[in-house]
Amino acid sequence: MRILPAITRYIYLTILFLSIPLLSRAESTDFLRSTGKIYSVVGVILILFVVIVIYLFSLDRKVTRIEEQNFDNE
Repeated sequence: MRILPAITRYIYLTILFLSIPLLSRAESTDFLRSTGKIYSVVGVILILFVVIVIYLFSLDRKVTRIEEQNFDNE
């Protein structure tokens, strides 16, 4: 029963993150692009994304290993 609130929370967060670019102004993007700092921002976002993906894969492997051990013990 607790799955539904978790799913709705993720839906709300997704909508929030997708609406942020719509609310931001083009002037800030132009400023970052003109000073060359947009590449730094994109690089940091890319690094964070890669780290999160690696963490999720390692977490999935650990959970799978624990599930297999639990299944073998039963």
